[in-house]
Amino acid sequence: MTAAAVAAAPAARRRTGEPRPAAWWGMVMLVTTEAMIFVGLISAYFFVRASAPHWPLGGIEPPDLLRPAIFSVLLIGSSVPVVLAEHAVQRDQRGRAQLLLALAWLMAAAFLANHIKDQIDLGFGVRDNVYASLFVMITNLHALHVVGALVMSAVVQVKVATGRITSRHHMTLRVVGIYWHFVDGVWVVVFASLFLSPHLGTR
Repeated sequence: MTAAAVAAAPAARRRTGEPRPAAWWGMVMLVTTEAMIFVGLISAYFFVRASAPHWPLGGIEPPDLLRPAIFSVLLIGSSVPVVLAEHAVQRDQRGRAQLLLALAWLMAAAFLANHIKDQIDLGFGVRDNVYASLFVMITNLHALHVVGALVMSAVVQVKVATGRITSRHHMTLRVVGIYWHFVDGVWVVVFASLFLSPHLGTR
């Protein structure tokens, strides 16, 4: 089977109505469940904000934008090498896939390192008020998801390096890719809600 035929196989399976594997559905169910948790927390954030005379509460300054924005670009941009790695695996370009996955891993790890520094420098904690509690809870919950994505990616990189993920057997990479893109997508909402919106609507 040629590389082109291998790459076209997933689309062909969808056209013939072949069901997706259980691993794919399992990951879709997982990210859907996790998304609902974030929807609930973000909704609580805006519900409290709607009734607050000033935001953030307790004289807390709106979060800094510049540095978080730079590292947000790194995290969101890490989805690009993950997508390219999937295409590389489908073409049996194992070395290229390894490099791309390592690049995505480093980009997300840099974001996580910056998050840890931000948490250390916050100046407030979960017990200060409801704003502080929600901010810390939401950002740290997302950070835990980044850790999960990094662990999954590390496992995938080992499998690629040892030849266990190939053009014919790469469902693990596809499933981890779904989770990776979910983590990046959630951060877009978190950043817009917790970091950007207080600067647009400070009262």
